[in-house]
Amino acid sequence: MTTTIAADLAAEDYVVLGLATCFTKTDGEVQQLKVVEPIPSATLETLCQGIPTSYEMAIATTLGAIIKDGQTHMPSIFPAEAEVFDDFGDRISASARTYKRTRQAHVKDLMPLGTEKHDFNYSTERKRILNADRTVSADDNVKQHAHTHQVL
Repeated sequence: MTTTIAADLAAEDYVVLGLATCFTKTDGEVQQLKVVEPIPSATLETLCQGIPTSYEMAIATTLGAIIKDGQTHMPSIFPAEAEVFDDFGDRISASARTYKRTRQAHVKDLMPLGTEKHDFNYSTERKRILNADRTVSADDNVKQHAHTHQVL
């Protein structure tokens, strides 16, 4: 997969990659798959507070360790069958930017560079289905009081 580092980012910029257990639904059957994806700073902060998550583990690294010579190189800790999606380059760039924000700098202390985290509150009770169809109906509308749009 060809990936480039965005112009506003550098090879030494901090990023966190996680291994998530996701599901796809095909012909009524649910299939499990492992996905490697970048974890933004707000998500990492929340995961470290112990909420249930589909992330089994994560690793703190740099963009340059993942993207070398335009190619994506996954850390060897991730299983070979783990999938990476086509928009990975855009997503890892967006994630790296979240750690560069001044008010999010403290999040890097949760996972120092080069560390792995395996103690998330891992759960697949609420399945994360990647290709789920979302059907919107009139029943989804919020019911408002009869006087909401009337001038009294």
